[in-house]
Amino acid sequence: MAITSANQLELLQTAEAVAREKMIDPELVVEAMEESLARAAKSRYGAELDIRVSIDRKTGKATFTRVRTVVADDEIENDRAEMNLEDAKEFLDDPKIGDEIIDEVPPVDMGRIAAQSAKQVILQKVREAERDRQFEEFKDKAGTIINGLVKREEYGNVIVDIGRGEAILRRNEKIGREAYRPNDRIRVYIKDVRREVRGPQIFLSRTDPQFMAELFKMEVPEIYDGIIDIKAVARDPGSRAKIAVISYDNSIDPVGACVGMRGSRVQAVVNELQGEKIDIIPWNEDTPTFLVNALQPAEVSKVVLDEEAERIEVVVPEEQLSLAIGRRGQNVRLASQLTGLDIDIMTEEEESARRQAEFEERTKLFMETLDLDEFFAQLLVSEGFTSLEEVAYVEVEELLVIDGVDDDTASELQARARDYLEAQNKKALDHARELGAQDSLIGFDGLTPQMVEALAEDDVRTLEDFATCADWELAGGWTTVGEERVKDEGVLEKFDMSLEEAQNLIMTARIQLGWVDPADLVSEEDEESVEATEEGAEA
Repeated sequence: MAITSANQLELLQTAEAVAREKMIDPELVVEAMEESLARAAKSRYGAELDIRVSIDRKTGKATFTRVRTVVADDEIENDRAEMNLEDAKEFLDDPKIGDEIIDEVPPVDMGRIAAQSAKQVILQKVREAERDRQFEEFKDKAGTIINGLVKREEYGNVIVDIGRGEAILRRNEKIGREAYRPNDRIRVYIKDVRREVRGPQIFLSRTDPQFMAELFKMEVPEIYDGIIDIKAVARDPGSRAKIAVISYDNSIDPVGACVGMRGSRVQAVVNELQGEKIDIIPWNEDTPTFLVNALQPAEVSKVVLDEEAERIEVVVPEEQLSLAIGRRGQNVRLASQLTGLDIDIMTEEEESARRQAEFEERTKLFMETLDLDEFFAQLLVSEGFTSLEEVAYVEVEELLVIDGVDDDTASELQARARDYLEAQNKKALDHARELGAQDSLIGFDGLTPQMVEALAEDDVRTLEDFATCADWELAGGWTTVGEERVKDEGVLEKFDMSLEEAQNLIMTARIQLGWVDPADLVSEEDEESVEATEEGAEA
């Protein structure tokens, strides 16, 4: 197949036709043709030659050229594609290293094998261009809803035609026991778009919480316009869901807008989600208030929030317990997902029993350590005293408000508390020294004798050992394993040490040891302050 004038224009026509069919740039097809023709020419003239082909974009004429590069004498590796300065003077007046000598060679007459090879090159290039175009088209559509046509089902996974490509709806991304037949129309959420060797892979979902959020955005104009914002979504696909919304316009009720006239808007979403029941909840920046809303329709008596542990205790009446928990724990699980907190639900009777147990425990503590009778110990607990430290170091006036306590009694109470604490401190330090605790750790400001003892029991015996600790190793924390939050016990957690306090103590130890320069910390804080200021200005 020689490239003659008769088929020169046919090259451009073929490129245009392929580009239209594959919806790619015609220039990419022409470049693929140039490369395929160059390969065919190399097979004719020799693979060691640098043969290049240029197709005129107007006439379709293919020009074959041989290129030789000027290099130094000692750098010549391929004498058919490279040339020294002396030989280059025959072709150039003033040759320099790196110059190229280009001369035209006759077009090749492509045989059957060469033509087949050229065809493969063109197909490969076109396929790569098509994949790149598909990835560029869909990469920015991740997180949006698209309509598609079911093509087939493979091992429970549904292959969906989404117009300019195919996508996959995996078995675990379908709602309940959804079944589809070829040519069924389907509305799906583009969860992820990945560039892979075999081409872009587009993963769809109908169970993702954001699928429901996007459906509401389509049905509720106020959400689309930004007047109402979806703050959180939690789903048990095909069964129940909770969505938290807030309105930035006081005249618009976010819940009512999402429900719509006679429930028309929310019903459209419910129908799309195969009858999934949806609770629309007003979002509130006050976490306890938001949680009370999230546990609807159950009524909540009291909420106790532990922000550091990201846990929350909810007290409900006995008759509301099953409603708050929901069938198979569904209601409390969705509320937990919505708020991002671990939720413990107990009845009023259980909470009362726990408080009574705490009262008795503290009463017993004061009776044993301060040598008090039960009535007097109960008075202290009733007034809010929870520890010996509070009794020992509180202002005397706070003890005088207790019935029957005068100055002498208050002084005696504090003396007993301090004597007991000092004895406990001495006992703890003696034990810590027996375990190998060094004076550098014992004398470190911020650690009590009991803390030093606990550290020594955990093989932290010097200030150097302490400085190498991580904050969570001291204060404890939470780690998410899969979808479950796992508690990390801290060495000093029982002393109510927070992560921030642990960070400050560790950094102070590192400064004392000379591991950290305080000036560096100041400069880092200044940089963070500048960055925060710049971000605020941009916002």
